[in-house]
Amino acid sequence: MYLQRYRLAVAYKFPIQRLVFAHIISLQIGFANMAEPPPKRRRLSDTNEDYTEKKPGELPASLSHPISPPRKRVARERKLISSPIRLTTIKDLPADSNVGAVSLHDLLGDPLIAECWEFNYLHNVDFLMSHFDEDTRSLVKVHIIHGFWKKDDSNRLSLEQQSARYNNVTLHTAYMPEMFGTHHSKMLVLFRHDDTAQVIIHTANMISKDWTNMTNGVWQTPRLPRLADPQTSAESGMSVGSGPRFKADLLNYLRAYNTRRPVCKSMIEELAKYDFSAVRGALVASVPGKYDVNEDDPSKARWGWAGIKHALKSVPVQPGKSEIVVQISSIATLGATDSWLQNTLFNSLSSSARAKTAKPKFKVIFPTPDEIRRSLDGYASGGSIHMKIESSTQRKQLNYMRPILYHWANDCEKGKIEEGEIRDGGRNRAAPHIKTYIRYNENKSIDWALLTSANISKQAWGEATNGSGQIRIASWEIGVLVWPELFDDKAKMVGTFMKDIPAKEDFDGDEPLVGLRIPYSLPLQRYGDSEVPWVATASYTVPDWMGRIWGS
Repeated sequence: MYLQRYRLAVAYKFPIQRLVFAHIISLQIGFANMAEPPPKRRRLSDTNEDYTEKKPGELPASLSHPISPPRKRVARERKLISSPIRLTTIKDLPADSNVGAVSLHDLLGDPLIAECWEFNYLHNVDFLMSHFDEDTRSLVKVHIIHGFWKKDDSNRLSLEQQSARYNNVTLHTAYMPEMFGTHHSKMLVLFRHDDTAQVIIHTANMISKDWTNMTNGVWQTPRLPRLADPQTSAESGMSVGSGPRFKADLLNYLRAYNTRRPVCKSMIEELAKYDFSAVRGALVASVPGKYDVNEDDPSKARWGWAGIKHALKSVPVQPGKSEIVVQISSIATLGATDSWLQNTLFNSLSSSARAKTAKPKFKVIFPTPDEIRRSLDGYASGGSIHMKIESSTQRKQLNYMRPILYHWANDCEKGKIEEGEIRDGGRNRAAPHIKTYIRYNENKSIDWALLTSANISKQAWGEATNGSGQIRIASWEIGVLVWPELFDDKAKMVGTFMKDIPAKEDFDGDEPLVGLRIPYSLPLQRYGDSEVPWVATASYTVPDWMGRIWGS
């Protein structure tokens, strides 16, 4: 101890040696501390009890303190996507049957609408104009495209008389090169004052009956913003189902109206200035004329059955068994054999991106006289639902179609109901004017769906290929094809009934779910052996539910 004090004193007087002595002293103190036993650890409490000593039967302190439970894993919320196809409202059905449904006023009642192009088969100008906003309807530039090319056609004369009462309505006659063709497309193109545009493809004639108690469907684009620089489009990629491809096909379709006169020229120039990148769907349309089915120019659209066949080659389908349910409001005379039906139309609808897949089974939904009698408007509903079975050829057609014919309402006394879960579409009593083509797979999901104006007819889809490799189409038609992968790479599509949004329990797994609003009820009911389809040109003496008869 004295030695340490002496050395400190020396170091104080001689600064050069101070650091050296300080280091030696710190080492000596360290060695001295190592010789002493370490102090015992104490409890965290205020007692002096030895923490390292445990009484008999006493739990360690680490186990006596409360322990927070581990954090729960938050389950990923399943993505649910609303149906891209909606139904129209039905006036005489309750509110729960109209959930998610859309009315004509919903589509046209926006006071910001500046211009409307209306494409259809039948038109009532007064009915159309009544659904625009009452404060702005006289300011909306309305263009009506019809197919009544004969100047003495009563429909044309009626249109001219009605439109003469409106200074803001302009009539345009579509190019109609085929004598027995019709302008059957049903579409609205809207331009708004907020620099947005919208395309609406639907299945209803522009008459009151179709928008009141008839089942119809609607597909809408989102509001399309105006491109900042139309010369430098923000859109890229031309894959089938993409917005840019939809835009290109739609503009090609509209250009076909200008074959003889500039019917849609100004509208095409304006629509080209809008951004379609948010659109999800493939345009499937028909344009009257003759076309080479071997056309390989990607810039040219394909029409009719060649168009749907080409589009479906880009659509993935699930492996295994499948069925395509064709639900329409008209079946034309197709021939004494099923050659065109099977080899042209059904063969085209069987196409897919999967190289090897089992051929789907086909079912055709078409109402019977009993279903028309019991519909909301009774026999009056059947005025625009057509099939003929009078001639020898038509009776032969009925014979080969009978095995694949199914009811619309699926609640008839006759017929065989298939097995499956009962799902109510909410439209049993609302007669169908909608046209849907849906591919169901064995996994109880949907591969694709088509909403269109096209019924089962050669005029709509085109004749079989002739010896020159050409098809001939007579009528104008338009529709939209959708499938789940357009909305999410891993998505599945499931049918929704009386609602547009699926439930997370509708399909096993956690992948995104896309709803598809199904207009008819399931399971389907096949025609009975003695049942026949509704024929609008026939006479029915059995009264409908209102006590009326038909055709006599």
